[in-house]
Amino acid sequence: MTVAPSSYAVPARSVVRRGPKLRLMTDSLLSDAQDLLDDVVQLRRRLHRHPELGNHLPKTRETVLAALDGLPLDVTLHQTTSGIAAVLHGAGDGPTVLLRGDMDGLPLTEDTGLDFASETGTTMHACGHDLHTSMLYGAARLLSDRRDALNGKVVFMFQPGEEGSAGARHMLEEGLLDTTGDKPSAGFAIHVTSLYGSGEVHIRPGPQMASADELTITVSGSGGHASAPHNALDPVPIAAEIILATQVAVTRRINVFTPGVVTFAKVTAGTTNNIIPPNAELNGTVRAVSEETRSTIHEILERVATNVAAAHGATANLAIKHGYPVSVNDPGIVASVMDMAGRVLGPEAANEMPAPIMGAEDWSYVMQQIPGAMAFLGACPPDLDPEAAPANHSNLVRFDEAAMPKGVALYCGFVLDRLTG
Repeated sequence: MTVAPSSYAVPARSVVRRGPKLRLMTDSLLSDAQDLLDDVVQLRRRLHRHPELGNHLPKTRETVLAALDGLPLDVTLHQTTSGIAAVLHGAGDGPTVLLRGDMDGLPLTEDTGLDFASETGTTMHACGHDLHTSMLYGAARLLSDRRDALNGKVVFMFQPGEEGSAGARHMLEEGLLDTTGDKPSAGFAIHVTSLYGSGEVHIRPGPQMASADELTITVSGSGGHASAPHNALDPVPIAAEIILATQVAVTRRINVFTPGVVTFAKVTAGTTNNIIPPNAELNGTVRAVSEETRSTIHEILERVATNVAAAHGATANLAIKHGYPVSVNDPGIVASVMDMAGRVLGPEAANEMPAPIMGAEDWSYVMQQIPGAMAFLGACPPDLDPEAAPANHSNLVRFDEAAMPKGVALYCGFVLDRLTG
């Protein structure tokens, strides 16, 4: 593993020479991934015990680098974040393929009862990023063993800050796509979920996940005594009217086939029961599965808030914090992932999602610049029903580690499909 910009290098691990054979048969690729299960699980549990938040994950990066030590990789350590870009060079020339695994945790107190539960007390890997990172490590292991069969390069993107810190965008701004000198021709990410049976792959062409923006509306009136509202300008009922009018406008103005969601999740006003406050504040989120719908909802919010307030002689100020864009899967890549999932994991494993979900992902930034896709990998523990299991972001969520070799095999199959032709 060669590391830049640091000056040290470590010797490459001896590589098993597989020859140019494609090695795409299910039994070979999946069984080889199964052979790595102990190592992949050990890394996952080390990460799970010590989750970190945001874009700066020093312990996590140290753990990942230790796991990669000895693999024939050129490693770039990003400076603005704890991101890692590790490159595997195949024996022949060809395109570059990007694989991504995110590394950060969430601010939760874990209550799973696992014997490898978080030791921090305040942070938890509740969205499966410890599995993502470990599966990507496993893919680096398997593909290193097959590098003589590869015509091209693989960039392994170990990304911090997916949970609201836009780590992918920061890595892009630092030159992720220029790591090898050739812009990747395709990118692929896997996200585990407890909402599907273990080992199932779910994916769809086009929009798969929504954009996510934060909204704040401040309604300004004038305060006074609660017994004399006619001597004040009460912002509270105006704020309530804005909430209702927004929901009506969204249902009347947004095409149901490119949906959007506005949720007001926090309403703040006043200090006690007998004082009319001068201001009321609404906080919420805007979700959409197309940029057109996203823009239209922003216009609705501005129009409704301004005019409802004006109708009562008050004012309203809208502030929107733009978050992650819509995650749009490339249809051709989705078709190849479905085909690969069927070949590597079995035809019953490949499932096309009927509709997008309204969660958001910063992998969307990468897919704005290169053709890519994200697949959901079911990891519901066998003792739970996916329809009732605690979901991602719950402090009770658990994931089936037996699904991890399937993620490793799918990552590898994606690369082999593109670099062994």
